[in-house]
Amino acid sequence: MANEVKAQLTNDHTELYDTLVARRYFAKFERISSHLARVAGELESEGTLTRTEARILGRYITALATTFRALSYKYLMTGRSDSAPRLSFDRHESGFPVAQELMGMAVDAAQADKHLTGSASVEELKDRMIRRIVGDLSLPTDLQFALSQRLYHEALAQGGLFLARNDPDAQWIEDRAGRRRYLVHWAVYDTQVNLPVVYLLDVEDSGKRPFPNDDARWPQAQHHLMAQSVAGLKLLTIAQGFDTDFPTLHPKRLRRIHLGPMYSHSFTLQSGPISDVLSSARAPEGQDWALVWTVEDLRADRAEQVKDGWFRTVERQIFALDPFAGKGADTGTTRMDRMVILPERPFQALAELNPPGFRDVRKFVVGAGGRIIAAR
Repeated sequence: MANEVKAQLTNDHTELYDTLVARRYFAKFERISSHLARVAGELESEGTLTRTEARILGRYITALATTFRALSYKYLMTGRSDSAPRLSFDRHESGFPVAQELMGMAVDAAQADKHLTGSASVEELKDRMIRRIVGDLSLPTDLQFALSQRLYHEALAQGGLFLARNDPDAQWIEDRAGRRRYLVHWAVYDTQVNLPVVYLLDVEDSGKRPFPNDDARWPQAQHHLMAQSVAGLKLLTIAQGFDTDFPTLHPKRLRRIHLGPMYSHSFTLQSGPISDVLSSARAPEGQDWALVWTVEDLRADRAEQVKDGWFRTVERQIFALDPFAGKGADTGTTRMDRMVILPERPFQALAELNPPGFRDVRKFVVGAGGRIIAAR
C-alpha cells in the first residue's frame, strides 16, 4: 500500500486517489487526535499547563478532530466516482492536508444550510440505495456520493470546526494589583507550513474598561494578533509589536504550539533520523506514525518605563531570551520544547537507534488502550 501511495506522488503536495488509502489516512488522524487530548492532560497533571490552558488546548484539538471527520465525509467516495473530489495533502513538510482544503471547507460551511435544504435526507438516500441494489441489481454509486456530501454538509452545519482562522478569544484569569489578567487564545492553520498552530497570550490589562468589552481596543487587538499569526515571525517580534501598539495591554507571556508535523512511512516522505526510525519499526497499520509537538515560549523578564513623546511615559516589557549559545536571539524565544508522540513499535525503534537529534526531545508513548506513557 505504501508503494501505491508513493507511485502517485510527484511533488510536495499530492492527492489521494484510492478509496481505501483515503480512509486509512483519515482513520490515522482520528486516532492521533484522541492521543493529543491525552497528552494535553498529561502536561496538565505535571504542571506544564494550567487547567485553563489544558482545557483551551483540548478545545482546539477537539475542533481539529471535528474538521478531519467532516473532511473524511467529503472524500468518502474518493476513487469510486469520476466526479468525487480528492484530498490534497502535504506529504513532505507536515503530513497534514494543505491549507487550501480548510479554506475551501470554510466556504462550504457558509453555504451548508443551502446544500442541506436542497438535498434528500440521509434516510431517504439510504432507502433509494436499497431500492437500487434490490430492484436494479446495480451499485448506487451516485447515491453513495450524494450521501457522503450530505454527511459532509451536516457536519459543517453542526459547527465546532478548526478553521483556517480561529479568531482570538479572552479568558479572564484574575484581578491583581489593580490590573485584570487574561489568557488570550487563538489559532490558525498556517499556510506556510500546512500545520495547525495555537497561540496562548498572558496579558495584563491596565485600561479603564475590561479588555474584551472595550470596543476601542478589543477589535483592534484581534485584528493585530491575527495579522501577526505567521510561522515565519518570531514570538519576540509579535510580542514587542503588541506591547508597542497597545499601551494599556501588557503581554507577560506568549506561547506558540505547533501541532505537527505528522510522519508516516506509508504516507509521507521524510529524511534523517525519523525516516530510519519509522523504517526500522516496521509497524503494523495504525501504529505507523509519529507526531511532533513544538512549544515556543516567550516570557517577560521585567517592565520598564520609557518615554512616549514629550510629556508621557509608558510601560514596556523586557523579554527574556534563551541564554544558551545565543539561541534565544536566533529563535526569539525564552525556551523551546519539542515533544514526539508515537506508538510502542516506533518508540522501540527510536530507543534502539537513539539518534542524537532526539535525545533532548520528550517522548510520549501510546500504550495499550491508548494510555499515554511519558518517557525520556
